[in-house]
Amino acid sequence: MILALLAATTLAQAAQTPNCATGDAGAACRAVAAGNAGRFAEAAPEFEAAASRAVGADRDRALAAAGNMWLAAGEPAKAAVALDQALAGTGLTGLQRGEALIDRARVAFEQKNYAVARARLSEAQATAASDPFYWYFSAAVAIEEGKLDLARTANGRALNLLPSDPATLVQAGDLALLSNDRAQARERYRAAAAGSDAFAREAKDKLARLDAAPAASAPAAPGKASAPAPKSKAPPKR
Repeated sequence: MILALLAATTLAQAAQTPNCATGDAGAACRAVAAGNAGRFAEAAPEFEAAASRAVGADRDRALAAAGNMWLAAGEPAKAAVALDQALAGTGLTGLQRGEALIDRARVAFEQKNYAVARARLSEAQATAASDPFYWYFSAAVAIEEGKLDLARTANGRALNLLPSDPATLVQAGDLALLSNDRAQARERYRAAAAGSDAFAREAKDKLARLDAAPAASAPAAPGKASAPAPKSKAPPKR
């Protein structure tokens, strides 16, 4: 789940038209257009330029969107700078702040700093607990922390909120294998394989490997799951 383009409605009224102004005045418009087209590395600096012209909440939202775009572009260090600046302000509140904190946790995850990832998730819980990805990602971090009971609890919360999500079902199957529960793993992988995205394809592959391996030689788990980009609230997001 990638963070929504927080500045879209407040900074980019011009994005409703195909043409954007030149210079910093059109930065927000260009940022939204680039983000919508999946050109994340192009969108991120445009959001930063928009933030340089804005104040208060508009500035913080633009920086959060820049951080989100840097993260989507595979630039976690740049994402961390923008997100830390956004979170240092007071303009992000409620779910917006929670989503920015999740993105900051995702940056830490990519950098293998699981302590920071957990700390940012703990901050986000008060405002982002209604987001299924919050719990899915919390489970992914817990797996890396070696806290499998916490991972199973978080995965269960994610499934309660979004029971047919292939990514969460694959994660549930992986967790079942960590307990050597092959029947439960098959059930979860089969449910995930009913979809059509990359996680459904992953589920089909894992199911085939599981069915082909004798019970005695099957691995305890197929490996630690990474934290994929969440379903997009913005193009293509998350």
